Amino acid sequence: MLNSRVTTSLLQQPASAAIRRAFISSPPSSFLSSPLVRSGPLRFPTSAPSLLRHCSSDSHSSSSSSPSSQPSNPNSKIPNVANPASDKSTWRTMAEKDISRYLRQTHDRVFEHNRAWAAEKKKADPDFFANLSAGQTPEYLWIGCSDSRIPAEQITGLEPGDAFVHRNIANLVCNTDLNVMAVINYAVRHLKVKHIVVCGHYGCGGVKAAMSAKDLGILNPWLRNIRDVYRLHEKELDAIKDEEARYNRLVELNVIEQCRNVVKTAGVQQSYAENSFPIVHGWVFGFNDGLLRDLQIDFEGMLKDIQKIYNLTES
Repeated sequence: MLNSRVTTSLLQQPASAAIRRAFISSPPSSFLSSPLVRSGPLRFPTSAPSLLRHCSSDSHSSSSSSPSSQPSNPNSKIPNVANPASDKSTWRTMAEKDISRYLRQTHDRVFEHNRAWAAEKKKADPDFFANLSAGQTPEYLWIGCSDSRIPAEQITGLEPGDAFVHRNIANLVCNTDLNVMAVINYAVRHLKVKHIVVCGHYGCGGVKAAMSAKDLGILNPWLRNIRDVYRLHEKELDAIKDEEARYNRLVELNVIEQCRNVVKTAGVQQSYAENSFPIVHGWVFGFNDGLLRDLQIDFEGMLKDIQKIYNLTES
């Protein structure tokens, strides 16, 4: 509920970053006729007078502008809409002020909602933060994608303290990535997590990028890990004629391979031999219905298979 209110409040802001960039880089006449303005969900003002009022207002609230309101500085130069090129600097100055106000508003609202969340939690449970500060004993280690649309706790109903979370592009577990290796080691050896979840999602931009034959600069070595997954399962994937279905299957196979990489680690192997946990799971999230799909990883079978070569149970 709280995050939805944050999202709603952000969408109620004067304009999105995309619209603002278009406003700065485009002459006013072309900007006012662009699809971003005409049909955008934020309903940015489309007439020159209302646009000027909107950009020059000093109010912190987008609702303060009305069709009859005047610019906050009546002595300021009003851009000549008939000849926008001659007043480009004025338009740009007004847009930059609007962007600065927008950034301040979106920053401040996060803290407003944080205070509301803290008050709500304390009201529901007066000991909530005392218990939270006592330490963490999460049941889950979550290794997910950095995609902003997949907050682990929200889609699973977990509470603060329930999951130790690591996220990166395309939910990769690379043995050369000291970040994810340290996370797994700490979660297993010190936090004693019972479940390790590798969660991918359909529509993953990282997986899609890896399927394209393009030089993506610094992303190349990272995405090569996904391309290697394609190489390992080339026959299966090439047999899928539908491109979207092939894309979705690569998402699933990537999750399975990353689960296998988790199982290869010494911490997981040794903890399981001693404690019978953690168990490794592979899940995929779908945006179309908001549901998680369990790929039914055979953890014990996978562990047995890899230990022919990757057996690290001896400390």
